[in-house]
Amino acid sequence: MIEIWGGATSRTIRPHWMLSELGIQYTPHLIGSRTGETQTDAFRRLNIKEKIPVLVDGDLVLTESAAMVTYLGDTYGPDTGLVPRPYTVERAKYNEWLSFVQMELDAHTLYVMRKHRDLADLYGEAPAAIDTAIEGFLKQVRFAEHRLDKAPHLVGETFTGADIMLTTCLAWAKLYGIELSPVLDDYTARMAARPSYLEAAKLNFSISPGG
Repeated sequence: MIEIWGGATSRTIRPHWMLSELGIQYTPHLIGSRTGETQTDAFRRLNIKEKIPVLVDGDLVLTESAAMVTYLGDTYGPDTGLVPRPYTVERAKYNEWLSFVQMELDAHTLYVMRKHRDLADLYGEAPAAIDTAIEGFLKQVRFAEHRLDKAPHLVGETFTGADIMLTTCLAWAKLYGIELSPVLDDYTARMAARPSYLEAAKLNFSISPGG
């Protein structure tokens, strides 16, 4: 039985959403970040980084959400199209989108905002860093907007794990009050209307995010 540790954040919803897309039963452990639950000895044996989400599947432990989304699609849905097959042009584009979302949108901009806004007691207040991060997000997200102005999804014509990654970041940006373009706003609404997203969101956001 697959286990997913973590809930309440835009990062933790990603594996929950993919499992919902695949229709796979699993065991959720809905712990929040910075609640003390990621600092226990038991959790640190799973992830020394003390971060969520974490996926456990037998002897396999994954601690990065993009890796989880891809692993689940490859392993449990190779014929679904949720993750393009290896050694294809579509897979190369899928990998490009995951790298872009993780670095340019998640780590370099949105998480900077989280650190100096939500977690200012830990990382310090830095209004200039937040302003720069917002500017950076709006500049970089144009890459996705350019694609989605011409196609309904990031890779090919169908929904993939890349859409899971991007949608969670766009929803995160909206939560922070960042105004999206009509193209991105429409895309986010379409993705968030998927039954699998609604199911995953109901579970994932059933707890408070903690600190």
